[in-house]
Amino acid sequence: MSQPRLLHPFSRLTRWWGSVRTAQDAARDWVGDLPVRLSSRDYARGRTAVVREMGFDQTLLWVIVALLCWGLVMVYSASIALPDNPRFRNYSHEHFVLRHAIAICIGAVAALLAFQVPMSRWEQWSPWLFFGALVLLVVVLIPFIGKGVNGARRWIPLGVMNFQPSELAKLAMVMYAAGYMVRRMEVKERFFRAVAPMGVALGLAGLLLLMQPDMGAFIVIAVIAMGILFLGGVNARMFFLIFGLLTAVFALLILSSPWRRERVFAYLDPFSAEHALGKGYQLSHSLIALGRGEWFGVGLGGSVEKLHWLPEAHTDFLLAVIGEEFGLVGVLILIALFMWMVRRIMQIGRQAIALDQVFAGLVAQGIGLWIGFQAFINIGVNLGTLPTKGLTLPFMSYGGSAILMNIVAMAVVLRIDHENRKLMHGGRV
Repeated sequence: MSQPRLLHPFSRLTRWWGSVRTAQDAARDWVGDLPVRLSSRDYARGRTAVVREMGFDQTLLWVIVALLCWGLVMVYSASIALPDNPRFRNYSHEHFVLRHAIAICIGAVAALLAFQVPMSRWEQWSPWLFFGALVLLVVVLIPFIGKGVNGARRWIPLGVMNFQPSELAKLAMVMYAAGYMVRRMEVKERFFRAVAPMGVALGLAGLLLLMQPDMGAFIVIAVIAMGILFLGGVNARMFFLIFGLLTAVFALLILSSPWRRERVFAYLDPFSAEHALGKGYQLSHSLIALGRGEWFGVGLGGSVEKLHWLPEAHTDFLLAVIGEEFGLVGVLILIALFMWMVRRIMQIGRQAIALDQVFAGLVAQGIGLWIGFQAFINIGVNLGTLPTKGLTLPFMSYGGSAILMNIVAMAVVLRIDHENRKLMHGGRV
């Protein structure tokens, strides 16, 4: 009986100290980036403690940074031997990695600016952003403005980088479709009033993209629009009707184009004598690169296929070089990072919708669809499970416009997460 009485004062002291620590922890959670005095003892000593509240998902940010850094290293590895090719003889060995790094820096500055814009302002700007993207899709087709490469006219030269309007069109479609669903929420069960106007906008953007031609971007934009319509609550029968119509359109485009048909047939048997040196050349060498990587790869910089065997190794087929140098383990880690990132983006979108921020929620989920679908297509093409299509690997492949718009899109997602946290803490947005 005497032992409890002896410990009693210490237990009271422990409870008191725990309450003090709990109060300090609560102060850290609720006070922003302000120097605050934690106690009279700290005040007497003249010390201050900086209390921080991170207003967005730090883990998501670090995953993005990791993908960008890994992509920068792999672009350098995949492009370092390109100047040995007569086609690139005027370039230095660091040409592509330096331009890629400049695109990342420009994207980082643009992301900081985009993060400052409230989602209510993005909602107001969404129709004008989509209209501006359509104007640029027209401008790029003008011969003395648009730059043509390999028979495609997709770029507008801007000095430090070549801007690709189709990349802006992806983000513009996300914003426009989300805003459209919010405006049409009361008539979403009526086909002609809810879906037909969106179909006209998608058809106009698709027509301009096919004139470049850029069927890959058209497919991504169509998936974004369809996904947001579905997530916005459009009638399921209407959704499957639109899906069937789009599938028929894409099938017709493939059947009516000889070179698109050749790509599909080459994908079915890339190592045949008919396709190995033709439309199946890229895919066959991509599979050879992945096969050489085996489990753990040949080591960073040790790829053989990037030495003028695998075309576009630093852009569309960067994953093949990753697979050769890092093996199956590296590819699985990369897929896991993309899966986690897309899942987290969709969670942020659902959270925004639960907080009655429907536009912000649909934008986040639309960006998740965009990044996830494009990564899925690129990985599938490199692994030989999908026909060859010119879509880059988000955050990693060489391409200034793609990197720029990917980073800006993720800044918008982080802004949505920031506003979610602010609302949950009783603030206003």
